[in-house]
Amino acid sequence: MKLQRLTALLALLAGLVVLAFVLAGLPQTGSAPPDAGQPATSLPGTSLPGTAQSPAPDVTNTSGLPEVRASELPDEARRTLALIARGGPYPYNRDDVTFGNFERILPRKSSGYYKEYTVPTPGESDRGARRIVAGKAGEKYYTADHYNSFTFIIEGK
Repeated sequence: MKLQRLTALLALLAGLVVLAFVLAGLPQTGSAPPDAGQPATSLPGTSLPGTAQSPAPDVTNTSGLPEVRASELPDEARRTLALIARGGPYPYNRDDVTFGNFERILPRKSSGYYKEYTVPTPGESDRGARRIVAGKAGEKYYTADHYNSFTFIIEGK
């Protein structure tokens, strides 16, 4: 009888541990986290700007940084812009998280003002160096060199 109770208690405890991992969003095995190479989810239905995407905000470049038209960005960057416009879902755990602007290249704003998004790089086994950083006012910046330089994205063109 005691052995059955102990077995049931251990099974219940194991179930609670698994549930805690699931709720916390942590990997349940020794597998690498989604950011370690492949996206956590695929990009079904991802389209390029101009197809079922909300219009770009009317944002002026006050940063003094060089500009690039969204249409001139790599396909992957345009797909990321489309995901941002839709509000996700984002393929990487580190997408839609606060960008600290520690490099001080972007205009200085309060903490939490900027969010960053991965722009996949073909042939890279991890997230690569390309990102889009978006500000709360709708401005967006592209970096191909992991925050060493930025260009202001002119959307809708």
